[in-house]
Parts: sequence; C-alpha cells; structure tokens
Amino acid sequence: MNKPLMYSGFHAVEALLRHRPEAVLELFVQDTRVDRDDPRLAAMIQAAKDFGIAVQRARREVLEKHAGPQHQGIVARARPRRPADESALLQWLDGKPASPLLLILENVTDPHNLGACLRSADAAGVQAVIVPRRNAAGLTPVACRTAVGAAESLVYYEIGNLASLLDQLRDRGVWVVGTALEERSESLFTFQPPESLAIVMGAEGSGLKRLTRDKCDQLLEIPMAGEVQSLNVSVATGVMLFQVRAQRS
Repeated sequence: MNKPLMYSGFHAVEALLRHRPEAVLELFVQDTRVDRDDPRLAAMIQAAKDFGIAVQRARREVLEKHAGPQHQGIVARARPRRPADESALLQWLDGKPASPLLLILENVTDPHNLGACLRSADAAGVQAVIVPRRNAAGLTPVACRTAVGAAESLVYYEIGNLASLLDQLRDRGVWVVGTALEERSESLFTFQPPESLAIVMGAEGSGLKRLTRDKCDQLLEIPMAGEVQSLNVSVATGVMLFQVRAQRS
C-alpha cells in the first residue's frame, strides 16, 4: 500500500500539497497549460517547488495514460495516505472531544461513492470518518479526486471489527444510529440528535449487516415522497448529515 499512486485533479492535488507535501514525489503538468495565465495552477507549481518537489511537463495523452481522462491537466505522484486505526480513534474519544459527530461507512466499495461521502462529511462538519479494513473502497486516486480534497482534510480511520467498535463507542457515551427500512425505524425528520453521535451508513442494495443494525441504539429512515424507496449511499449520507447539522444548530 506504500507504492506511490497517481492523484489527479486540482482539488485533490491542492489538498495533497496542503496536508501531505512530504508524500508528493513528482508533479506533472500538461505542457499546453504551463504557460497559460492561470494563477491557481501557478500557485500549485510554486508550492511544489517550495517543497522541493520536481515539476515536469507532460503531454495530455501521457497524463491520461497514468490518471485517466479527468486529470484537469495536473497529476501528482504521491505515497498513499495511511489511515489511523481503532486504537487512535478510541484514544481521541477518551480525550472527550466536544460534540463528536462520526460517520461510519459499511460495505461502501465504490470509490466514487466513498469520495462523495467524504465530500459531504467535510462540508457537514464531521470530525472523523470510519471504515472497515475489508469490503471498503479505500482512499484510491478515484476516491480522492471525487472527494475534491476531503480525503486529505478529514480524520480517517480503518478498523478491523465494526461490531466491537460500535460496542466501544456506546460504552463511551456515543449514540449510534443506523439507516434501515424496518418497522422499528424512525423518521430522520423527527430525530433529535444527541451531543455525541455516530451515523452508520450501508451500501445501496445490501444496506447494513444484521449484526450492525442490532448494535445500533436507534435505526432511522429517510422518508420518501415519491415511488423511489431508496437513495444512493452518497446522497443518503448527505441528507442524513445535513439534517443532523440543521437540528443541532
């Protein structure tokens, strides 16, 4: 996992230079864009040079070969981020952070969905995102590009046993809610979020595992006004987080 990867797009590369410049090994800029009057690109090139990062010109087709067609003319070769583990998460919680809001993603294996969830989490003020080590998309270049910088700005944990972690969160006074279409599920729109909250979201289709649902203090559902009975996990995550934010404020 320490093998360098190719990260592309303005937001993703800017976030790398801002949060983990030591991980960036090279910066590639599309040759036809280097001499344009583009202050944003010029600032990124200068930042890379200030950190001692080699900046190279490259043809568009070369960038596409390494990073796909949506590179926006800039690609960074960088070491992937190493997520923190559950011991670091529990240590942080033991420090009694004010009004923690945690997002837990189970079985989200599509990197576009993961990236979109991270983007919403950052915008909604989530303090930490937690994912299982297995059956998860991981912080791939695609997820990072979709997250438009949030993959670097958010605190991100990978854990081994989700059921065990949920028990430990509850022992520390964190109220755990999951999303599921069940008889006992309550409407998100009448939910009054407590001070310490963890929201568990499952992948579209499979949803949360039975054991995960059983470990939740409460199950919620997003009321639907039309014929559609479910939302994409990234859309549902955004709805959940911003409704909680609105209720808290």
